[in-house]
Amino acid sequence: MEPFFMVIGAAIAAVSFFAGRRTAHREARRELQQHQAAPQIPPQGQRTPQPVCGCGHNLVFHDQETKRCQTQVVIPGRWTGQANSTYRQCMCQGYRGPMPVDEYYAPDYLDGTNP
Repeated sequence: MEPFFMVIGAAIAAVSFFAGRRTAHREARRELQQHQAAPQIPPQGQRTPQPVCGCGHNLVFHDQETKRCQTQVVIPGRWTGQANSTYRQCMCQGYRGPMPVDEYYAPDYLDGTNP
């Protein structure tokens, strides 16, 4: 009777092994299809650099004169021991990110019509 149980155990192990491989392949195939159907993001070199400060906020959230950050950040309740989250002013003292280049209009001198 003992060899019979060994054969049954081996069969159960083989069936579970192949079932696991089949579901893993199915999930991988589904993720691949979702990735191919997703809109393509342009490569890193073709994207316009964004003026983001070290605090993680964009340049538009900083005051033009003082350069201080004007946004509010969320403090999760688990950090303060409270049940809900709270908000406070961002502690960024000044914008430290890349400065955008000013745009200027330059007339076209290649056609020879402008003086």
